[in-house]
Amino acid sequence: MRVRLTPAEFKLWHQLSGRKLMGLKFRRQAPIGPWILDFFCPEARLAVELDGGGHGRHYAAKADTTRDTWLAEHGILTLRFTNERVLADVVLVCDAILAEATPRLASG
Repeated sequence: MRVRLTPAEFKLWHQLSGRKLMGLKFRRQAPIGPWILDFFCPEARLAVELDGGGHGRHYAAKADTTRDTWLAEHGILTLRFTNERVLADVVLVCDAILAEATPRLASG
């Protein structure tokens, strides 16, 4: 686990922490199974992963697919955003998170 947040993680965490996003509880660097998720909302069974430049590489993309598949098999949806997207428009990212979380809460 990392102590320091990337600038994108810091910006998104500022929006997610303290139930600021429509009362949803998010955990940062949450251990789930063999993985450590960037952000996790247990109520909605929703993981939010931020991808830096290394995620476009073949080995990282394969690891991401393996992680996302494992999480899906355990009822957790993974949303992925690039660091650039978060830094450019964190409100749009939060809107996308809410759009996925809301129906998951209703069906839960």
